[in-house]
Amino acid sequence: MKEIIYATTNTGKLNYIKEIIKDLNIKIFALPDNKDGKKINPIYESGKTPIENAKIKATYYYEYFKTPLFSCDSGLYIKGLPVEKQPGVNVRRVNGENLTDEKMIEYYSSLINKLGGKAVAWYINAIYCIIDKNKIFSYSGESISEKFILTDLPHKKRTKGFPLDSLSMDINSNKYYFDLTENEKANKVSSGFKTFFERILNYL
Repeated sequence: MKEIIYATTNTGKLNYIKEIIKDLNIKIFALPDNKDGKKINPIYESGKTPIENAKIKATYYYEYFKTPLFSCDSGLYIKGLPVEKQPGVNVRRVNGENLTDEKMIEYYSSLINKLGGKAVAWYINAIYCIIDKNKIFSYSGESISEKFILTDLPHKKRTKGFPLDSLSMDINSNKYYFDLTENEKANKVSSGFKTFFERILNYL
């Protein structure tokens, strides 16, 4: 079994990737919060794009652990918002505050309400993986990006770490993600991430 660290403390994100690659010969570990008994300070994500932030995080934590790890990052974009108002890589950080899950639902619900109650949105996702200093892989493309609908009416269900799932609807069926069948949930984003891990498997 190959092993790799996911450079995140978000259990929702960790479980999401674990589910995608559950049938691959890879075991994913959560990011430790200390090294040799010393607490690791979090890194400031100063990138302007998802791939820049993913690289910053992966590089920073690789220097601590010197073991295979990867980092992911996302940018959210909403049709109808001017460029300066787009969340981009600051999906959770609004007006200098890191929002809790519930505050994110409240904030984006209000934002979408001002756009008429529904808006087309899309994530630009990125992944950056360091096996060692000579084996570095990254990707940010269409196979791990998708369009969907954001609504101002939250679903009653919640997924810890993924608050916007409660406001997200499938762009084709107009159904909340929570109400999709397993077949309907299968999407190109999951397939895209799985393809990435299949690509790096032999290098671990």
